Amino acid sequence: MRVRGFTLIELVIAVAIVGILASVALPLGEVAVSRVKETELRRALRDIRTAIDAYKQAGDEGRVQRSLGETGYPKSLEVLAEGVKDLRSPKGEMIYFLRRVPRDPFAESGLEGGESWGKRSYASPPEDPQEGADVYDVYSRSARVGLNGLRYRDW
Repeated sequence: MRVRGFTLIELVIAVAIVGILASVALPLGEVAVSRVKETELRRALRDIRTAIDAYKQAGDEGRVQRSLGETGYPKSLEVLAEGVKDLRSPKGEMIYFLRRVPRDPFAESGLEGGESWGKRSYASPPEDPQEGADVYDVYSRSARVGLNGLRYRDW
């Protein structure tokens, strides 16, 4: 009677083929994960920067209270989600610029929302962004380089 099964050579060849396929698929998976995070980063940067601009415009229109000498930009990112009183509203309604402050997808774990971003004040030069009395712009603190060859910090 003949016993059916695989020979040792057939098993070694099958394992080698699976190993080769896995070694090809793994880098593609890493690129896909990076691409998803980069999409999240682009969206978050666009949303925050749009909210900052909307806050500034509301201040210029006299809808947001500001003191003499202030730039009109928000003092923190949290203000954009917490909202501010609309000075033109007879009922004292609030203006909200963000539902929540998104998290930088490349930030270290444990940092949430506004803590995860680097912030640039209006008085700070673009080459050396520094925090200050207001938030003029945001950037990723990640030292990693994107798929396009640019550092995430420069996006």
